[in-house]
This record gives sequence, C-alpha cells and structure tokens, in this order.
Amino acid sequence: MFWKKSPCAVLATLMVIHLLAQVDRNILLGFAPQITGELAINNAQYGFLVGAVWVLSYGVMAVFLGALADRHSRPRVIGAGMLVWSACTIASGYVQNFEQMVAARFLVATGEAALVPAATALLMELFSEKRRGTAMGLFYLGIPLGIGCSFLLAGTLGAAHGWRTTFHVLGIAGVVIGLPLILMGDKRSHSTTVQERGAPLKAQLAAVLAEMRDNRVVRYTVAGFVLAHLVYPGISFAQLWIARERGMDPATIAMTMGVMQIVFGSLGALAGGVLSDRLAPRFKGGHASVLALLMLLCAPFMIVYRLVPTDSPLFYVGMAVGIFMLMSLYGSATTAIQGAVPVRMRSTVMGFSMLLLNLFSVAVGTFVVGWISDALTTSGVASPLTHVLLVSDILALVLGGAFFYMAARIQRESARSLPAMGIKV
Repeated sequence: MFWKKSPCAVLATLMVIHLLAQVDRNILLGFAPQITGELAINNAQYGFLVGAVWVLSYGVMAVFLGALADRHSRPRVIGAGMLVWSACTIASGYVQNFEQMVAARFLVATGEAALVPAATALLMELFSEKRRGTAMGLFYLGIPLGIGCSFLLAGTLGAAHGWRTTFHVLGIAGVVIGLPLILMGDKRSHSTTVQERGAPLKAQLAAVLAEMRDNRVVRYTVAGFVLAHLVYPGISFAQLWIARERGMDPATIAMTMGVMQIVFGSLGALAGGVLSDRLAPRFKGGHASVLALLMLLCAPFMIVYRLVPTDSPLFYVGMAVGIFMLMSLYGSATTAIQGAVPVRMRSTVMGFSMLLLNLFSVAVGTFVVGWISDALTTSGVASPLTHVLLVSDILALVLGGAFFYMAARIQRESARSLPAMGIKV
C-alpha cells in the first residue's frame, strides 16, 4: 500500500494514536480524588475499576483482536477499535455511579485492545532489525506522554471545567482521528513460503500457545515483562498515596506527576529503544540482557523512593527512576518477543502478552493493593499504602529481573552452542 512507503509517517501517526489512547485510559488516574469522591468509590472499588475491569475487557480482547490483525487489515482494526473506545470515553463523562463507570470503562478497554498488537506488528514489518528497538521506543512514548498529559489535563482543563467535560473532549478527538483509518487497506503476502497472514482464530490461538510452550526465550521474556509491571499499582495509587500519606495537595501532585511522566517516561522509552538497538547485538544474551541490566541499575532508587519524606531529593529521584525504568523495558521487550516468533503470529503473541500483563500485574495486582491497604487501614496500621506499594515494587524488581536473566542465559547458551556445531554467529 502507498502509506507503507513512508515508515516514519506511519510511526508518527501511531504515536499520536497511542498518546490519545493512553490519555483516555489514564485520565481516570488524574481525576482519582474527584471521581472517587463524587461517585462514593472506596479503595477496593477504585482498584477494581482501574485494574480488573480493564483486564476483563482489554486483556481478553487483545488476544482476539491481535489474531484479527494478523489476518486482516491492521489499520482498519485499529480504526474500528478507536471509534469504540472514543465513543465510550464520551459516555464515561455522563455516568452517575460506580456501576455505570464500570460499564463505560469496560468498553473503552475493548476498543483500546486493538491498538498495541496491530501497531507493533506493523512497525516490525516496516523497520529493519537494526532500527526496530528505536521505532518501538518511539511508539511507546505514547504511554508516558499519555499518563503525563492525563495528569496535566486534570490539573488544567479538568480544574477549570470538570472531569466530565474533559472526558467529552477526549472522546470527540478520538472519533475524528479514527474515522480515516477505516478506509486503509493492508496488503500482505498470501504465499505459503512467506506466510505473513495469520490462520483462522482457533488455529492461530493453538499455534501461539504451542509457540509459548516450546520457545523458552519468548516464555521467559514475556514472564519478565509481565512481572515487571507489578510496579503498576504504584502508578494507579500515586495520587491517593501521596495525598493521604505524604500530605501533598492533589492538584500539585497531578501537575508534578504529569511533568515527571512526560520527561522521564519519554526518556525511558527513548533510551530503552536506542539501548536495545545498540547493546543487544553486543550481548550474547541479546535484548534480555539489556532488560535485566536496566532493572538492576534502577532497583535501589525505586526502593528508597517509598521510604523517604517528600522534602528529600531522593523522593523525586526515586519517582523519576521508577518512571524511567518501566518505560525503558517496552522497546526492547517488544522487539525481543516479536522478533523471536513467526511473522504470521506477531500481533497475536503481543495480544497474549497484553492479556497476561493486564491479568496478573494490573487487575490482580491493583485490586490486591487496594484490598490489603483497606484491611491495614481498618486494623489501624499507619501509612498502609506505603507498606503495600513497597512490597509490590520489590516483587516486580526481583521476579521480573530473574526471568529476564533466565531468558538471557538461554540465549547465551544457544550462542555458545552454534559455533561448536560449525555455525557462524
């Protein structure tokens, strides 16, 4: 197709779409105090809303829409999803209670599930192996920019016009951008030698499960990527934690976190992508070695962040490093996962990764953090969120880093065995 002749333009378009998707997804975090207060939502319900509600839709639909994107036009799949999530973002601005917000956010997640599996597979096709990590890092700039903008919007547009109007404006913008994508085709080879198109749904899912079972590098890399996201509850509860247990003003927190996400999240996405392209070829463990190294270097600062007061420079350094660390994983992890599987199942494998990530780290992790913090509060424990979020961060760093290390070790062993077999590497 003509649009494939301009990979950089495609990347720029996907970056804008991803930015808007992340704003729509995370705008709830920026308005956490206002929405929980107006709709009378407690910590456990809030954790369920930003966690389990999302994964029940996003995680499951990412697999099916990923399989659809492997078989049909990826831009059209993205466009259709964009129209769904934007319309439901508009609807979110009209809800009157917890149950209605659950229904609206469930459908927002359904639409957004189409984006990452289709977009990352498309970028893998358009960019050479030496540039894929950087391309992925640029695409994933949408996450920190989206999170940052959601907090900034909450502190500016939201402060002036309220959270409901902000939801309406975002939804309308998405509808306008999504409509042209419905008209775009995606011509790929149907030949048996290239096999760029995925199989029908049942056969495609069976093939992906077999690949995950037999390919240890992919399995361990996916596991590390999923478990590293146990730091996500710290993002979901950031406003509540800092306001309630550190005594800062919610509007100030929103602006501070918005700027931090934009600056250090963007640096993380860019640095992670560039480092994966530069360092992975030099390490026998490939991308997995880069991932393990990044987590090891960032761990001490992230732990100190939970323990020091807000007037300590280490508080803001730790916050910045935590934001940087999570985003630095995306470019390298996505490139590693999709580069190790057949072309015809890249979107589906990424969708499956999103399912696991949202199920274990976002849904279960966020709900458990909210539930335990409520129980500790009832028991009279001081600073309950501090204790729970510290444990969550430590688990993410230890378990995620361990699986990345195992994936790197397998790749190193494979690299050593190839020359012994007379194969040049």
